[in-house]
Amino acid sequence: MTGSHALFEKAQQHIPGGVNSPVRAFKGVGGDPVFIESAAGPYIFDPEGNRYIDYVGSWGPMILGHAHPAVIDAVSQVISKGLSFGAPTEIETRMADKTCELLPSLDMVRMVSSGTEATMSAIRLARGYTGRDKIVKFEGCYHGHSDSLLVKAGSGALTLGEPSSPGVPASLAEHTITLDYNNLEQVKQTFSEVGEQIACIIVEPVAGNMNCIPPVPGFLEGLREVCDQYNTVLIFDEVMTGFRVALGCVQGLYNVRPDLTTLGKVIGGGMPVGAFGGKREIMEKIAPLGPVYQAGTLSGNPVAMTAGLTTLELISEPGFFETLTEKTTKLVSGLTDQAKAAGVAVTSNQVGGMFGIFFTDAEQVSDFAQSTACNQEQFKAFFHAMLRHGAYLAPSAFEAGFVSSAHSDEDIEATIEAAGEAFKEIA
Repeated sequence: MTGSHALFEKAQQHIPGGVNSPVRAFKGVGGDPVFIESAAGPYIFDPEGNRYIDYVGSWGPMILGHAHPAVIDAVSQVISKGLSFGAPTEIETRMADKTCELLPSLDMVRMVSSGTEATMSAIRLARGYTGRDKIVKFEGCYHGHSDSLLVKAGSGALTLGEPSSPGVPASLAEHTITLDYNNLEQVKQTFSEVGEQIACIIVEPVAGNMNCIPPVPGFLEGLREVCDQYNTVLIFDEVMTGFRVALGCVQGLYNVRPDLTTLGKVIGGGMPVGAFGGKREIMEKIAPLGPVYQAGTLSGNPVAMTAGLTTLELISEPGFFETLTEKTTKLVSGLTDQAKAAGVAVTSNQVGGMFGIFFTDAEQVSDFAQSTACNQEQFKAFFHAMLRHGAYLAPSAFEAGFVSSAHSDEDIEATIEAAGEAFKEIA
């Protein structure tokens, strides 16, 4: 039993849906998921030895490519000393120091074990700090699967939020207001009516879960101004974008400083990790300094801290992000050129090493409604065509793509050539 189909059949016997995270099941594109046996640099390999140029990168963390020698070496050295202690270690302090050094908005940071845990904890902290219950999130932004965040918009901005998953109490959902991403006027109107009740705004400053959608000019700056006016905590969820689009993250790229930031993915170097941090006066409300409770058995795990710190040191080298951005721009330009040549309508977005291709004749995609209106059937056909030609894209029209420093010019050119064939096949 070595092929992906056989492995998927076996996996479904004891794993719900055969996967441990829903998007991996290929429900968004159809067919069986590709099982991965190993990875190196920009490549992943299935059990049958097929090689794919990878633009998922474990959903963002593998910014250096897979199995980077320096990261593997650092982790190999630390695991011989023990995998987990449940007690303070020096590497946690070094990791916190490095993170706060790179992000000026962070006076203090708390390590956790996942992005969901980071956002859940940051929202609890914002509520505890402000003494308010309501939160604002945006349609199409994903902040993990905690109950407060699995909420969709009601029929109007100020109608009660509705649970988007069974198991989420309506009484909890009513505290979550879901607005339109990139619609600052709607935010201002909402705050004019209930602003004094809102603990925080949480936002992906560059959205990555309705494909890649950057903020329109003035949107992030406007959120900052609204939060200052109403003494509301502004949370940037940079779990995906943190140290992915720029060394200073989105907040550095757009020069907007949040009160709290959530991190994950890249800061674990491929290991499970999350973090939240921000202003000292807010962070000092978290236990054991303050009354807002948060804890975690594996928080600050030395293996994850080692992988993450090594990754942060490597991406801090001069010119790293400039080169990564250039590679991504070359890829995106090549893909859109090939689509145009084949007569397939697409548009694209890119921020640093993060990108999105949308099957639409719209000039720009800047919100959830536009993203969901794109031609998903065409994307599905393109995805499978690219897979046949040896390129692995995210198996969903609503997920961003990622380029790593390990992708060579030859890899980019091979991908563009494959796309040319794929676009011809689906035209």
